Amino acid sequence: MRRFVVLVSLVVAASTAGAQQVYNGRAGQLQVAPPRIAAAVAIDGQLSEAPWAQAAVLTGFSMYQPVDQQPAQDSTVVLVWYSPTAIHFGIRAFAPAGAINANLSDRDKITADDAVDIILNTFNDGRQAFVFGVSALGVQADGTINEGARGAGQRGGGSLDGSASTVQADLSANFVYESKGRITDFGYEVEVRIPFKSLRYQALDVQDWGVQVVRRVRYLGHDNTWTPARRDAASFLAQAGTLKGLHGLERGLVVDFNPSVVGFQNGAPRRDSSWRYLPQGPEYGGTMRWGVTNNLVMNGTFNPDFSQVEADVVALVFDPRQALFYPERRPFFLEGIENYSAPDGLIYTRRMVQPDFAAKLTGKVAGTNVAVLSGLDDRRNSLSGDGHPYFNVLRAVRDVGPLSRIGLTYTDRLDADDYNRVLGVDGRLVFRKLWTLQGHGALSRTRLDDEVTTAPLWSGSLGRNGRTYDFNASINAVGEEFDAQAGFISRRNVANYLVSHAFTFLRAPGSRVESWGFSVRGQGTQTYTSFVNGRASQDRKLHFNGNMAVRGGWRMSGGIFFENFGFDSLLYQDHYIERTIGGQKQIVKFTGAGDPRLHNVDLTFRVNTPEWSRFSGDVFYIGGKDENFDEWQSGLIHIFTVNARWRPTDLLRLEAQYQQQEYNRWKTGETVNIRKVPRLKMEYQATRFMFVRFVGQYDTQEKLDLRDDQRTNDPLLLKNADGTYTRLSGFKRNRVRADWLFSYQPTPGTVLFVGYGSSMSETEPLKFRALRRTSDGFFVKWSYLFRL
Repeated sequence: MRRFVVLVSLVVAASTAGAQQVYNGRAGQLQVAPPRIAAAVAIDGQLSEAPWAQAAVLTGFSMYQPVDQQPAQDSTVVLVWYSPTAIHFGIRAFAPAGAINANLSDRDKITADDAVDIILNTFNDGRQAFVFGVSALGVQADGTINEGARGAGQRGGGSLDGSASTVQADLSANFVYESKGRITDFGYEVEVRIPFKSLRYQALDVQDWGVQVVRRVRYLGHDNTWTPARRDAASFLAQAGTLKGLHGLERGLVVDFNPSVVGFQNGAPRRDSSWRYLPQGPEYGGTMRWGVTNNLVMNGTFNPDFSQVEADVVALVFDPRQALFYPERRPFFLEGIENYSAPDGLIYTRRMVQPDFAAKLTGKVAGTNVAVLSGLDDRRNSLSGDGHPYFNVLRAVRDVGPLSRIGLTYTDRLDADDYNRVLGVDGRLVFRKLWTLQGHGALSRTRLDDEVTTAPLWSGSLGRNGRTYDFNASINAVGEEFDAQAGFISRRNVANYLVSHAFTFLRAPGSRVESWGFSVRGQGTQTYTSFVNGRASQDRKLHFNGNMAVRGGWRMSGGIFFENFGFDSLLYQDHYIERTIGGQKQIVKFTGAGDPRLHNVDLTFRVNTPEWSRFSGDVFYIGGKDENFDEWQSGLIHIFTVNARWRPTDLLRLEAQYQQQEYNRWKTGETVNIRKVPRLKMEYQATRFMFVRFVGQYDTQEKLDLRDDQRTNDPLLLKNADGTYTRLSGFKRNRVRADWLFSYQPTPGTVLFVGYGSSMSETEPLKFRALRRTSDGFFVKWSYLFRL
């Protein structure tokens, strides 16, 4: 069957090419001269109109995942040409009969589908790129790539579809482009039109763009690339081909206006247990986008909404010293967010909570990426209460050499007489194609209530990305008083340093185990103060991990972790013990005496199934002797997550998730803390642009009274700000959340959402007999994209 498919693909490619120029990736024919054709075609998924017979032909794809440098098992033919106003791609993907996964899905939800990603590096710098993904039916999934970015403001790091690691993409951006696909007797065919208005590119009459095409073959679990990209390289984008001699690009006037109206009614219980809805009027907002030049874009907004249409998935807390990160969701801040990616989280746009007005300018000028953002936040978010907080953000990155760069970050937050300012400089040096050296240093200066503090943050890393051997060493240090009020710092007064070695072994194509590997990672953590004073690390970890990729798309990994933690006096500075001695109660400081270090051993594993046409899933587990921060003792823990995704029909999707986090006292076996979170999402995709969704989530947690279990068995207390003490008592909490949504989104920016959400609680977990509504709300959102 495979020989037949290859033969058919060769015949079709030959008939398609004719007098067309063919560029074979495996033959190193990577300099493509696409024809400029002043014509328009209907985007209907059929490559039968005249311009397609003149298009350049890209063939000769290679495997990249799980094994690189091998011919792709299934053939792919990509046609490319451009008109004065847009660039066109036609895709013919060959596969055995019945092997294609193709379903109607919402935008950016094509994880389970066969798909192709078109990667355009319009500045031809090997550093940043636009990604336009299309499924076999033409459903879109788009994003951007910013190689070497280590920011904390992005959403969805990983490959464009959320799988392992072909490209590291930020899935935030939504671009306006057209696509249509269809299933054929040889596989599938997709037609794509990308307007130049949706792109930023060089201000040159004649220019070259980097291009790469990635095909995801679901029944094999393979990713194929047009150019023979190697895994042993510091850059994926630098291995792309080139679209040569592009000229006569007519972007025209680029002005988008996107007004929005959000109406909502929120309900709450009265004191007499009756229900009421608070009177609230509609909120009006809007966003404007102006293409100042081909490579500079200005955006402005007033009163942007969050577009939060369902509850966030519960994030389990593993270390109470680490703050939880929540991604940006507002469309205004999502566009061009890759330009604001700064090392170590110096820029985090959600710090601007509810801006009354904001404006930004992004683009690339003379080899320098520039991103400026200013905004006036709502008065209610003022720390002083005396005015509107005002934010300014600047991020500039200058290209140095073929792949290296140097960057500058500046942020400030002004709040009446108080302020916070941060200045940072960073660099990335790529050498010998495999090695990457990165460094970053920043200073913050903060004034609060007439007190001014200054503190540093700095980090560095050295990495090798090889075919068989990977190496990474890094250090990150955050001063005790360092403050980034326009950024996200998960933990202050900390120094982390780690070294890891990883080995990967690639097998011959067709092997049952296609690749396998193992890694060793050591990590130390301590307070910044103790680090600069030369003291030993507080927390120490040694992790051994193994992984394998099995034919057909299975992924498996497992590991054993050896860890020990030192008592953190800062975490427990307000903790006390209530002791009874001779009939008298005494309150003494909790010092963790007798257990200055906790020695732990954990086992972990993860299994990912292939992306079958109707089902996929994954399981994660970690368990063993681990730290229980609530009582500062080692405990027996069990933490696992199970995800299942089922498509009973082409239009209906079901996603189920179950999370459980359990801590048991090592000495007595009592379950001191357990949390269970089942979640169900159901979506009915009526058309490509319209769906109805239900999301139900149950969050149940039970915690015992906390005590000094390993030492005195006396109750633990928490000292309050007024000098009184409160027992750390147990609780039972059962919370239910249900959200309904109707969504119609024909293009990015044009949406109609109608939704209802309700929060409930009950006394006994998972009984559903005495649910009590605690809050609810209805909302309607309308917005329309006017493109001039």
